[in-house]
Amino acid sequence: MRKKRRRPYRQVVKTVSILAISFTIIAGCSETIPLSHETSATVQEQPLKSVKLYKVGKQKIGDPVEHAADVLSSVQFDIIAKAGGDIGQVLKNREEWVQEGEVIVRVNSVDANFEKEKAMLAVETIKTAITKSREKARKDMETQKRELNNSILKLEMGLGDMTRNYNKLKNDYEVGKATKAQLYQMDVQLRNAQMDLDQLKQRQKQSIQDSGDSLSDMETQLKSAQLSLQQVEQSMSYLDIKSPASGILTGMNLEAGMTLQPGSKIGLIQKLDPIKIKAMLSTEEAKYVSNKTELTYYLPGTTQKYKGRISFLSKVIEPESKAYEINLDVPNKEMTLKPGMKVWLQLTEEQDQIVLTVPTYSIVKQGEDSYVYVLVGDSVEKRKLQLGRVNEPDQEVLSGVSEGEQVVISNPSQLRDKEKVQRAAVEVPK
Repeated sequence: MRKKRRRPYRQVVKTVSILAISFTIIAGCSETIPLSHETSATVQEQPLKSVKLYKVGKQKIGDPVEHAADVLSSVQFDIIAKAGGDIGQVLKNREEWVQEGEVIVRVNSVDANFEKEKAMLAVETIKTAITKSREKARKDMETQKRELNNSILKLEMGLGDMTRNYNKLKNDYEVGKATKAQLYQMDVQLRNAQMDLDQLKQRQKQSIQDSGDSLSDMETQLKSAQLSLQQVEQSMSYLDIKSPASGILTGMNLEAGMTLQPGSKIGLIQKLDPIKIKAMLSTEEAKYVSNKTELTYYLPGTTQKYKGRISFLSKVIEPESKAYEINLDVPNKEMTLKPGMKVWLQLTEEQDQIVLTVPTYSIVKQGEDSYVYVLVGDSVEKRKLQLGRVNEPDQEVLSGVSEGEQVVISNPSQLRDKEKVQRAAVEVPK
């Protein structure tokens, strides 16, 4: 009896299991059934994205870039004592304006005065000796010339007589009244007399030359003594210490009676017209001035602005300061600028601040690169940008887009290159 009662229950369970399996199979098969043609068309005909645009234009990115700079003297000259001695007089004091060549300090030197007197005495002594030698030489020359002239005259007269006797003896020899030995002896005497006359004339010339040589030696000694005197006078001129340039006298603290050693530094001349403005720029700041020849500067707390010529801009960064040095040469006739003052340099001008910009929220970042989507016809084009300065909410654009082009500003990160879009509102720079 119990077995018959359990059969209906087992059949019910079996039937329920079969139905459950059947429903599962049917559900799985229904997921693989392909969509109809009408359903595919509906998916493909999605509406175009509506985008807001911004018209690229120029506007002010910010105030001019400025950098603090130091005012320095354009040139500095050391004042060196070229001669030693005791300070006799101080004519200029520290912080005074001096002109080039103006005497600042006078130095007294006993040794220098002694050397000068000695050199002057040597010159006068040689001059006196030359005068006496010339007078003696003149007298000796006259005496020697007179004696030589007399001797020459006698020899010439004797030579004349011997020539006549030789000619007479030669005639006698031809007619047989004289022998050949007599004629030969007379010929020898005539030749000897001629040689003596030639020697006397040579001595006459040589004596004149010797006298000239003697004076030439003394004149050389005189020139040497005069050069020594000039050197002493030059050394004594250093006793008047003069300014090497026009400018402000600094770093000097001397009093009369102090002793100076040759080669000692006594002060400094700072040239203030023109004056120098110096600054150290970062790499980015150096780019602003790389192609410029002058910059604007002004004093803190003033509105008056001036122009200064760029005299130097380093091409390589300095290892110690990690910066680029820039120098300006500025006229300073009124002495408005002085060493130690500060000024502001304008690395950019007002017109340099008017640049192409795009909103920062139109820029899509991918790694280190920046992009915007530019509307071209009815689709967008992905453009890579080179960016410059930032002044929220605007960003300077150095390259990538042109003035008048339109960039997407609404959800640009959701777009794809060459994707078709629908134009909505267009904003323009304010």
